[in-house]
Amino acid sequence: MPGPKLSELPPSGAGRFAKSFPEIWDAYSALGKSCAEAGPLEADTRRLIKLALAIGARSEGAVHSHTRQALAEGASVESLRQVAALAVTTLGFPAAVAALSWIADVTEE
Repeated sequence: MPGPKLSELPPSGAGRFAKSFPEIWDAYSALGKSCAEAGPLEADTRRLIKLALAIGARSEGAVHSHTRQALAEGASVESLRQVAALAVTTLGFPAAVAALSWIADVTEE
């Protein structure tokens, strides 16, 4: 099975992984597609949930990635910032501020 096209690869670490291990990347991508199709949630809702999960995992790279993808899919910057603000009561103020900073890395480029 051929690996991903260069134009389809995510930036930075995930893209490097995909180039190094195309079969694993293909399987991972297929798993992601299956998870997305496993229930009734709409794409925009799934994207915001994935952003929230990335914030909860304190994964700067994943927050960057989901922010880029959400913007490409038509999400507003305000909705992304609200996801970060929602983190205050569950994850704490420092986590929410970090998330806002990571979102700004992408939205203020």
